Amino acid sequence: MTAADSELLALRLDEFLDALAAQAPGPASGSAAALVGAMAAELVAMTARAADDWADAIGVAAQARALSARLRPLAASDAEAFARVLALRADASADRRDLGPALEQAAAIPLEIADACAATAELAALAAEHAVGHERADAVAAAALAEGATRAAAALVLTNLSTVAGDDRSSVADSLTRLASAARERAREAM
Repeated sequence: MTAADSELLALRLDEFLDALAAQAPGPASGSAAALVGAMAAELVAMTARAADDWADAIGVAAQARALSARLRPLAASDAEAFARVLALRADASADRRDLGPALEQAAAIPLEIADACAATAELAALAAEHAVGHERADAVAAAALAEGATRAAAALVLTNLSTVAGDDRSSVADSLTRLASAARERAREAM
């Protein structure tokens, strides 16, 4: 974890929300998607741990915690990549050959976010099928949050690849969105 990762993750929630609203380069929709995905994963972990009669509950909770741990530093990485693209676009003296790799990085990170969020949505659907009581609603909510985060991150992939014709990552982003949507629907049906 880099110093920038630690700095962003150390913000109180109100400070993070203020940073999102600021005009200065910093966290934006990719960072928000990563943290929403992490929150969804933690809800899945809580839901799984509450399911006493589910043999796979401990494993699902561990997987969810691992997804959350994967998503947290991606929030800061996305903010850094986005800031780099903005800086290159704003600097008239910048070498335009640097913009391509910066856009590549700005697409790669949201794709990682979308992948982890889609996996979270699938775990949430599984947890919803095994949860009892009020925890089932938390699992369904986690699936919806993870789907939204997947969609947000996938949209960034498509936006940042708009200058790269025929990139396969756009179809991967679309597939992840469909996967998360199907998982959210399965979770909803468990209600």
